[in-house]
Amino acid sequence: MIKNDLFLRALKGETVDRPPVWMMRQAGRYLPEFMELKAKYDFFTRCQTPELASEITVQPIRRFGMDAAILFSDILVIPQAMDIEVQMKPDFGPYLPNPIRTVEDLDRVVIPNIQDSLGYVLDAISMTKEKLEDEIPLIGFAGSPWTILCYCVEGQGSKSFDKARGFCFTKPEAAHQLLQKITDTTIAYLKAKVRAGVNAVQIFDSWGGMLSPVDYQEFSWKYIQQIVDALKDEAPVIVFGKGCWFALKEMSQSGASALGVDWTCSAQNARYLTGGKVTLQGNFDPARLLSPPEVIKKMVTQMIREFGKDRYVVNLGHGILPHIPVENARAFIDAVKSYSE
Repeated sequence: MIKNDLFLRALKGETVDRPPVWMMRQAGRYLPEFMELKAKYDFFTRCQTPELASEITVQPIRRFGMDAAILFSDILVIPQAMDIEVQMKPDFGPYLPNPIRTVEDLDRVVIPNIQDSLGYVLDAISMTKEKLEDEIPLIGFAGSPWTILCYCVEGQGSKSFDKARGFCFTKPEAAHQLLQKITDTTIAYLKAKVRAGVNAVQIFDSWGGMLSPVDYQEFSWKYIQQIVDALKDEAPVIVFGKGCWFALKEMSQSGASALGVDWTCSAQNARYLTGGKVTLQGNFDPARLLSPPEVIKKMVTQMIREFGKDRYVVNLGHGILPHIPVENARAFIDAVKSYSE
């Protein structure tokens, strides 16, 4: 039994004294203890070494006492497992030297055995669960198939992912084949994570907002829906689509336990679009954590009042930025933990 089950209760829509809080990318680069490990080990070594991944996962919990931990990993372990090479270049980001651009390129993309290719993630879950000692829940995650396709086709990060979108629009059949392979792999991966011990899963559709509402339905949402359908009876599923407020109504009917919202969508609009029937998560602008701590506390309190304390998980509207002062992150967490109506 999880001792602090506030997060899981909020996902079920139960009445709570205060909303739970965690932060996207909370295990990472704004923490001095993380930077010490970063100086010693490269990115994918940290992801692929269970001892390091589990240690990084619990670092922010020790420091701030969030209501949930999220496993330190990366969405691009999925294409790696599918035999698509992924490098993480310093001061550049992800780089895929052999992007998928043709129908022939698809032939080398495999649907892997999860235990063989991603067993290190499952081992990290076991180690993290031991360290957490059932104090709080652990979240596992994956990127949405569309977001993974963006990297696989573009070959690197981008502000617009023109090559990825062009691939979908000029070679739709090949795009759908790739999306289905990613979806099948992701379902198997998340199911394995649940068996290994995670208490909830989150799907990150980081680049969903690059698509028009019509194209979003075709190239992103229908694949996310497959994942939700496959997982929802095994664990709570959170769907976070950055820039995807236009799809919130459909998302709210998907069977997902919660929907993440970014800072461009107000609490009022998010509640309206979802009919007030689903738990929402978000939506503090990560850059607002550069405000003074006393301002952060006031803004967080106001945000909770606008969303309401029930069916709500306090979070950022995207991942925490690397240069956020530790005391500002603490102000964000403490504002929620001290909240009372």
